[in-house]
Amino acid sequence: MSSEQHAPSAGEYITHHLQHLQKNFAFESVKQKDIVDFSLYNLDSLVFASVLGFLGVFLLWLGVRKATSGVPGRFQAAVEILFEMVDNQAKSVIDNAKSRAFVGPLALTVFVWIFLMNFMDMLPVDFLPQIWHSAGPALGFKDYLRVVPTADLSTTLGMSTFVLLLCIYYSVKIKGLGGWGHELIAAPFGDHWALWPFNFLMQMIEFLAKTVSHGMRLFGNMFAGELVFMLIALMGGAFAMSVTGWSMAFGHVVAGTIWTLFHILVIVLQAFIFMMLTLIYIGQAHDHH
Repeated sequence: MSSEQHAPSAGEYITHHLQHLQKNFAFESVKQKDIVDFSLYNLDSLVFASVLGFLGVFLLWLGVRKATSGVPGRFQAAVEILFEMVDNQAKSVIDNAKSRAFVGPLALTVFVWIFLMNFMDMLPVDFLPQIWHSAGPALGFKDYLRVVPTADLSTTLGMSTFVLLLCIYYSVKIKGLGGWGHELIAAPFGDHWALWPFNFLMQMIEFLAKTVSHGMRLFGNMFAGELVFMLIALMGGAFAMSVTGWSMAFGHVVAGTIWTLFHILVIVLQAFIFMMLTLIYIGQAHDHH
């Protein structure tokens, strides 16, 4: 059997790049003296999302710390424009000023965080994975790495689930536990005992639909964008000293440039949409039915 390694096919290349870095931890229980397996999946999404989250908070803190009353610099002006944009959107959706004191900064953080996670798609497809190709196995990890956390459904659904919990919190805070409980069985069909089961079922379906669609929308767009970049990378990988090879290389440059420029709009738009839906859903939690 030949030991020579062959170049991966297009299918193998994409399949490899769609695998998440996963790490299984095993530890021995002190009391029971047995081995317990603890699996932490999609470790790459967790690490990149955490690092980018801290980076986003640090950049916002830096913008506030360096703010001056005089003529602002470019960075301060960008932060002020972003803050005013989010603050205006929050004011248009949430009337409660006390709630906006928390929800406004939260929405700003969400926008910056998601933008940074989406922006990881602008890096060359094989840049960080190729570095990990040598470093990962040496550290005892598998040779898998995905660098766009928002292309991972567990990340986006985790964020949308947190928004759902905030909606429940504000529903109880604004309306009281009894008022929110009554709303669950009295809306949308009317406050009649025969309609209570149907009202409650519709409320649960609405919560589920909002949460799933909130997370799936971001995931679907970023996953599709990541996949397109992989397909474009395959064009460059097919380069050879021939007419077909030169045409593939030229197509790789042209298609990559066009898709990158278009995708810049996508990553900003998706961050804005997720932020706006967060504000809208929390604003709806303040409304009385």
